[in-house]
Amino acid sequence: MKNSNLAPKFASIIHAVEAKLLGKHYAITMTLAAFFARGHVLLEDIPGVGKTTLAKQLSHVLGLDLGRIQFTSDLLPSDILGVNYFDQKQSAFKLKKGPIFTQFLLADEINRSMPKTQSALLEAMEEHQVTLDGTAYTLEEPFFVMGTQNPYEEVGTFSLPHSQLDRFICSFGIGYPDKASERKILSNDMQQEEQTVDVHLSSSEIQAMQEEVTKVHLSDALLDYLQAIIAFSRESGIFYHGLSTRGAIALRDMTCAWAYLHGRNYALPDDIQAVLLGVCRHRLKFKEGKTTLERMKNELFSNIQSDT
Repeated sequence: MKNSNLAPKFASIIHAVEAKLLGKHYAITMTLAAFFARGHVLLEDIPGVGKTTLAKQLSHVLGLDLGRIQFTSDLLPSDILGVNYFDQKQSAFKLKKGPIFTQFLLADEINRSMPKTQSALLEAMEEHQVTLDGTAYTLEEPFFVMGTQNPYEEVGTFSLPHSQLDRFICSFGIGYPDKASERKILSNDMQQEEQTVDVHLSSSEIQAMQEEVTKVHLSDALLDYLQAIIAFSRESGIFYHGLSTRGAIALRDMTCAWAYLHGRNYALPDDIQAVLLGVCRHRLKFKEGKTTLERMKNELFSNIQSDT
């Protein structure tokens, strides 16, 4: 691959984000992979583990404009998309753009809003445009949504519609920091980790790199492995619904992006295994018993073998 030398650049981006978010290497790398796969990320975790910090730091390092929407039960679609209003001075209608008109959108606590409000994001996430009063407005590229949601056991949360969930390329939790990282936080010893963060990439560079991800090679054997996973999710009978076609494409794209971040123009089974749970976590639900990551990992990895 021509841009294989960009792998060190990814390492520097991840390191810069880790300066403010200690002990979250996997979450940062998954988010970066989703971004270069032209997907969107859904983070599900308890408050206070660093979801907002991840969005702020990553958008800063990538040089992207950050917009934020705090979802609440009384939020309306117009609060997200914007409204047309009549300008009396110019005797014409004008668009007052909503916060969705940005490059990096943090949709904070998305499951605290009503499903109708959540659905206002669907067109933007899928087609990178917003339609208001019959007029389509193209969003600036790159466009990336990071949604966060609190666990459903919490009071005042609404389930995301399946169509909304499926538009997130992957979902994962931030989790608690490891013991060494938390020691630095508790000791107020993070100053030595901080550094001056410069803008690493321009919009044109980002879009060129996103295009490179689509050129990562998938061998026939690897495609067989991908299809075996997809078929198992649909035919095993243990899930309510198997991976949709969009979900299958998400698994392919995340696999390619993970390989690209690691400086390769070809994918390996390890790349699939690294992103598999993130792609499937919000798409697959067991018919019987509790759906847990450990159980899903055991089912997917023990029943499907790679021949590559």
